[in-house]
Amino acid sequence: MSYVRYTFWGIVAVALIIVGLANRAPTQLRAMPDQLAEFLGMSPTIELPLFVVLFLGVALGLIIGFLWEWLREYHIRSEARSKSRELDRLRREVDRLKEEKHEGQDEVLALIDKAS
Repeated sequence: MSYVRYTFWGIVAVALIIVGLANRAPTQLRAMPDQLAEFLGMSPTIELPLFVVLFLGVALGLIIGFLWEWLREYHIRSEARSKSRELDRLRREVDRLKEEKHEGQDEVLALIDKAS
């Protein structure tokens, strides 16, 4: 089944290389519109190949999406942690009660009863 995964990622890599080669032209990125830049007297710009801008946009979108989902699922993880702690506490209590039940009995019978 791993060959399917490698084939998929190979196709994705080839597609990304083709997109990169097709969009090599430099593009100017501006931090603000021309009118605002004239008003403030500064115009921060950077020149990058278009494929870099595209890939950075996709990566930023993925990061924002993952962060949003992680924050959205916080209450689910919190509830799972509290249930896990409750389960551990109940297991310890059951073990303690089993020990109390077998207190004063023959050790062999207590071990047999504990195993079942």
